[in-house]
Amino acid sequence: MKPTLLILAAGMGSRYGGIKQLDQFGPNGETIIDYSLFDAIKAGFGKIVFIVRKELKNDFEEIFGPKLKGKIDYDFALQEIDSYLPEELAGVKREKPWGTGHAVLCAWDQTSVPFAVINADDFYGYEGFETMAKFLSTNSDEQTHAMIGYQIKNTLSENGTVSRGVCVTDKDGFLENVTERTKIIRQDDGKIAFLDLVDPVVLEENTPVSMNFWGFMPGVFPEIKAMFEEYSKANFDAPKAEFYIPKVMSHLIDTGKGKCKVFENSSDWFGVTYPEDKPIVVDAIQNLVKAGKYPEKLWD
Repeated sequence: MKPTLLILAAGMGSRYGGIKQLDQFGPNGETIIDYSLFDAIKAGFGKIVFIVRKELKNDFEEIFGPKLKGKIDYDFALQEIDSYLPEELAGVKREKPWGTGHAVLCAWDQTSVPFAVINADDFYGYEGFETMAKFLSTNSDEQTHAMIGYQIKNTLSENGTVSRGVCVTDKDGFLENVTERTKIIRQDDGKIAFLDLVDPVVLEENTPVSMNFWGFMPGVFPEIKAMFEEYSKANFDAPKAEFYIPKVMSHLIDTGKGKCKVFENSSDWFGVTYPEDKPIVVDAIQNLVKAGKYPEKLWD
């Protein structure tokens, strides 16, 4: 059974200043998503689900539909503010959706097999897709999930703070906990730290972090739904509160309802958070093309 790939593409891109999911970075106008799609098809995924806002669906269909037709099945899931929201919270005031965990929940109807989750604006490299596709295709334990981990030193931006899921693993490579930190930066003294608390907290260079490349068994959806209902009720009056995927995984681990194998990854990673990141990504992709890792024109 071929796994499904969920692409988180409903973000607002407030720090980037535009719809970075559809911005062009490759030599023939390719988006970062194009490279993820190319790698996912090559790795053996059987379906793509774009998780988008309603106003972006037609744009995604026009851009990616012709490229995917005849190569892989694809579908759309809409992440709206009221999706899966408890009835008593109807009309809650928010300017953006509820975060990545909520986005996954919004794709429940389109997802019936083991699935991976990635960000639309991150370049992960083929190795991660190959590793995840193999795991999802062979894993028979409904309570064992997975994550592709990256060293924090390789995931920073030169142009400001970044958000990362900071991980702790056990001796067997299983995740013990993951904490979402939203303000990670390399400081003037050269040390990496997160600034979420009153005082900076220094992190080791090789600290594993989540770049939102997760693998789940489909039985996780009821648990996500129950968690989101509880979370939304507790945060209905906090318009910036977000229900993150790491919160889901931490809950599964803490309650003994699941475990997560962390696969170390050596592929190139890069992404866009700020407008100033774009030329760095353009150069990185061009170098990969010159090295023969990708064709200059991805799609015929």
